[in-house]
Parts: sequence; C-alpha cells; structure tokens
Amino acid sequence: MNARYLFMILSFVLSVLIGTVIARQDVDQGQSARKGGPDHEILIGLSLDTLQEARWQRDRDLFVGSAESMGAKVLVQAANSNANKQMTDISGLISRGVDVLVIVPYDGKAMGAAVDLAEKSNIPTIAYDRLITNTNHLDLYVTFDNIKVGEAQAQFLVDAVQAKPTAKIARIYGAPTDNNAKLFKEGQDNVLKPYIASGRIQVLHEDWAEEWKPENAKRIMSAAITKYGNEFDAVLASNDGTAGGVIRSLEEEGLAGKVLVTGQDAELVAIQRIVAGTQAMTVYKPVSKLATMAAELAVKLAQARPIVAKDELHNGRISVPAVYVPIFSVTRDRILDTVIKDGFHSYDDVYKGVLEAERPPQR
Repeated sequence: MNARYLFMILSFVLSVLIGTVIARQDVDQGQSARKGGPDHEILIGLSLDTLQEARWQRDRDLFVGSAESMGAKVLVQAANSNANKQMTDISGLISRGVDVLVIVPYDGKAMGAAVDLAEKSNIPTIAYDRLITNTNHLDLYVTFDNIKVGEAQAQFLVDAVQAKPTAKIARIYGAPTDNNAKLFKEGQDNVLKPYIASGRIQVLHEDWAEEWKPENAKRIMSAAITKYGNEFDAVLASNDGTAGGVIRSLEEEGLAGKVLVTGQDAELVAIQRIVAGTQAMTVYKPVSKLATMAAELAVKLAQARPIVAKDELHNGRISVPAVYVPIFSVTRDRILDTVIKDGFHSYDDVYKGVLEAERPPQR
C-alpha cells in the first residue's frame, strides 16, 4: 500500500499463521496521538450511512461506548443514505482534526474519494462492515464474512426445499450501491448455481431493492406475485428489512407463513416473525463484537500501534487488510442459543405476545 504501512514480515511461517502485521507510519507528527502520545485525547470520526434502522443505532451506541471506555471521543455523523451528504460529513470531520475515520459507506465506490481526502491529511481510515472501493488508501476493513452470509441464506433455502422436484423462488437483493449486497449475492450464487443448472431450483423473479428499503422489496414481491401468482416456494431476501417488505406483500395475498422467507441482521421484528412463522431464518451477526473490535482497532490506528489482520479483501485496486467476525444462522430452534444467549435481544422481547405455554423454557 505504497509507503503507508511498515509490513513487518517476521518469518514466512509466522505470516501464514498470524497474518499481516501493519503499522501506519505516515502520521502527522504534530499530533501526539498519532505518535502514540499518552496525553492526547483520541478523536474518532464515525460516519454512518444511516441511523434510520435499529441495526445501525445499535452499532453506533456500542462503538461509542467502547471507544469512550478507552478514553477516546467519538464524533458521529449520519448521511441519511445520501452520498453527497456523507462526503460533506467526512470533510467536516477531517476539518475538525479527527485522528482516525471509521466509515459505513452509503455508496462504497463514491466514498473512495473520501478516503483519498483523508489520506491527504494523513488520517487513517477504516471501512466498517461495508467495503470502500475506488481507492488505493484504505487502511483496514472490519466486517463479517459477507460471502458466508449469502452462503448461509442459500444453504438454508436449499435444505428446506430439497423434497420438491423443482422449487420456484424469488431473489431480492440489497442496494446496488452497497458492495455488501453484491457479496451476499456472490455467496448465494456459490450455493445455488448447481441447483439452478440442474433445474432443481427455478428463479422466477429477481431484482435489487434500492437503498435496502422494505417498501422497495414489497413492490418487487408484489410484481412477482402479479406475474406468477402463488407459485413461489421461497423468497431469498438478503436482509431482514427486505424480508419484512416481502412478508407484507405475502400477507396481502394470504401467503405469509406458506412461503419460506430468509433474512439477515437478526432484528427484533425479524426474530418475532420467526417465532410467529412468517419468516424462516435470519443471519445473526454479533454487532457487539464487531463494534468493540472496530473501536479498539480505531484507537490503535490513531496511536500508530501495530495491528494484526489475518485476512484481506481486494477492493478493486488493492488488497485491504481485513478482520472478520463470525456469523450464525438463526431459526426458531436456535433463538435461545444465539441472540438471547448473547443478550442481543431479551427473552421477554422476543416472546412478547406469545402465550406462556407456547414459549420455550428459559435456559
């Protein structure tokens, strides 16, 4: 990555077993935090695509809490799913002298320019959960393995419909501006391709839900039902928001609970839908671990301390050091052992409105 890092190769074996050790060296020597000065209060800029979803509100709160526990201060901006506003937000954070930038991009390609702008001020950057492309200067990517997310969704679907000679499905992808949506699709394709090629699975309808909005997913599903009626066995929805839109469309046609629907993010409403039987599964991504790890890495980058990254992902220009957090499939019988066990949702919230006799015993 040009002269931005000192890549310390301890030995060939160590590099394979441990990963890449990076330490940002081209820091602004006028700021003691970037020299590792203990008396400088670290200032982190957190630029979010949106705060309109519960998922991102949780990320913000966990990240800020973790960073503050380490003595750092966090400036938070939310772009309301607007690339121009996010660019303006990041320019403002740079002007305020942040020591490191953590970015959840609305448009991964457009935010490449923001990373380049930060580079001119010697500010290191971390892409959080969504990859930033179109730049040679991204320092780190902290995320879940989004290809594995797509594989988990598709494998669940395949297992659920295997008894049918031919399963007819709809595929609803995420925002075309979000690189993660493409990775989810790639993972889904890895599993589905042989079944589609053999005719075991037939994709009747597919489309991209702009901005991940549930209403766009509902519109796509309604169009599919108008064309194909009640022929669908399953809908491969890429997240819980789009799953919610799909299920509203199915409810209008009296099909909710009869058509399998996947999801992702383990949102409370999605877990409640799984309990009710209108959604079949979701993918739980432990946000608390992601946010805590990202905060710790942001502080280290601000202090020019070494970071170990065991993986990397090519962003179209360079291989970006990456740190992955594991993911888990959640079905009705795994709710207690995943989201409730981790404290992601409470037992009472998940089973709100469910009769005591129909609730599973708490563990």
